[in-house]
Amino acid sequence: MTDLVTYLSKFNEANWLAAVENLLPCIHEVDREAVQIWFRFYPLDLVRHIAASEDREETLRGFALKGDFELKNQIDTSHHFLYGHRYWSTVKSKIEKEIDAFKGGEPELAEIIKSVAMQASNKLNIERQMVVAISAAGLATLNQVGIDAFKAAAGEVEKPTGIMSKSAEAVIAERKKDDSQGILGFLKTIDKKFSVSFSGINSAGKFSLLNAEEIASASQKDRSHAWQEQDERCWEGPVPIECTSASCGTCWVGVLGGREKLSDVAPRERRAMKVFGYNQRDEEKPFLRLACQAEAGGNVTIVIPPWNGVFGKKVRGNVEELELEPATTSARALRDTIASAASGE
Repeated sequence: MTDLVTYLSKFNEANWLAAVENLLPCIHEVDREAVQIWFRFYPLDLVRHIAASEDREETLRGFALKGDFELKNQIDTSHHFLYGHRYWSTVKSKIEKEIDAFKGGEPELAEIIKSVAMQASNKLNIERQMVVAISAAGLATLNQVGIDAFKAAAGEVEKPTGIMSKSAEAVIAERKKDDSQGILGFLKTIDKKFSVSFSGINSAGKFSLLNAEEIASASQKDRSHAWQEQDERCWEGPVPIECTSASCGTCWVGVLGGREKLSDVAPRERRAMKVFGYNQRDEEKPFLRLACQAEAGGNVTIVIPPWNGVFGKKVRGNVEELELEPATTSARALRDTIASAASGE
């Protein structure tokens, strides 16, 4: 008999993304963008490529990986930005029962996800749409980390705070709102001010942004915390920033709300995202962006991945050539590594 993890291992990243795409109508609106972002933040193709490499450390250096990309260190926290994260303890328990009860056969991946979600929703006495996304993330986590590590995780989550402590509908409404510009706000143009709400593994909060300003630029002005103590990639502000010119990939973010208020993806960003391997969708305003290129014309809600790297050429195989030119002193120090990673040498 085939165990569940062995069975899940037959599916590649494209299969998982297709399953999630198929399940989107069954997922509550509050988590439809979030779960798709989660699967981009923890790409199975990258994990398998590294696992299959002869020299792991050399591969990691070649991909210029910074931060923590491995789910085994974030089993209970990687999905912190999903609304369904609050139900993780129950979902994790149901996945463990699914491990023990799996009878083999050839079930569709989407059916396995729905089965776990149904069990969790019955236990919690909530609608299944609230736990489909977290069930998908949980099963994908099991697939990457294995049974022993998965079961060893505590399965505990912190109580939601702020807007995330409210109803799913309230969260959706809040993400659509813009800051008031005052009684004469309709007269303002370039001096309009908005807010960027952010969350990461180690931090969460909000910073101000001028109309049509890049997210990264606005982040750099936030001196409210010693950000680098929370994330060594954060030289200034909560969003990791290295070059500000789409040349390093450090500032990639997921857009949970307000992506329609961001500038369209320009050719430079589109090309760069392929170099980095971040699997940005081919849309004018996708939910995966480089913060140094995305200009905002309203409030935006983002989530910050705990790592960055350059693996498009070797893992995705969709990069023809490298045309990125780091524009700052610190960014130039990455030029050789990034060029090597992007060229596949």
